[in-house]
Amino acid sequence: ILPAREGIEPDYEEKKFPDKEKHNQLRLIISPEGDDGSVRINQDARVYASMLEPESEVSHELADGRHAWLQVAAGTISLNGTELIQGDGAAISDETTIKIASLDHSEVLLFDLA
Repeated sequence: ILPAREGIEPDYEEKKFPDKEKHNQLRLIISPEGDDGSVRINQDARVYASMLEPESEVSHELADGRHAWLQVAAGTISLNGTELIQGDGAAISDETTIKIASLDHSEVLLFDLA
């Protein structure tokens, strides 16, 4: 993810998000305005993290014209019916709803991008 414009002074922020905030839900961890206690980014991008129990499901609505990237950090999930395993990533376009179903203990990162 590149900055929205050139000449922005570099910045660095670090924050720990408790596991309970990511448990079976998508927790916003990065956003342009630092919404909901997330880390700020100088780009129209939002990043969510989730730790899923087996047979749990989370979903995310993708606004018109937006795209997403899903990275599976651990476990096995079903992304809108397609099985992905640890290390897999998926580009998502032309979808309005992203459904992530966990097939075992899983961790994912979801990037909501312009």
